Amino acid sequence: QVQLVDSGGGLVQTGDSLRLSCAASGTRFSDYSVAWFRQAPGKGREFVASINWNDFGTRYTESAKGRFTIARNNAEKTASLQMNSLKPEDTAVYYCAAYSTGRYDSSAHWHYWGQGTQVTVSS
Repeated sequence: QVQLVDSGGGLVQTGDSLRLSCAASGTRFSDYSVAWFRQAPGKGREFVASINWNDFGTRYTESAKGRFTIARNNAEKTASLQMNSLKPEDTAVYYCAAYSTGRYDSSAHWHYWGQGTQVTVSS
């Protein structure tokens, strides 16, 4: 069992940066892959990035490549999403997730979720 707490969201302007954090409790965080998803108003939960539990390999949605960086620190039981060059279309609630048992880009296959943190990018 893992509990996740998301933080770091806020209101920023186009081109600004934000760093989201995900703090985990529980003993098995280092055994789980971690991902960030986001959900804009009226839309489904969208995959943003993921990082493997073992080789720290990463994956990104196309719109995040080159702008976002996912990282994790197993000793501190934390994960982060560094977001640079933010755009208004990045506006959403961002969720940290852990433990996937299927497709990494499908929210249905992730078992543990944070409560979400709001990111708003003004133009």
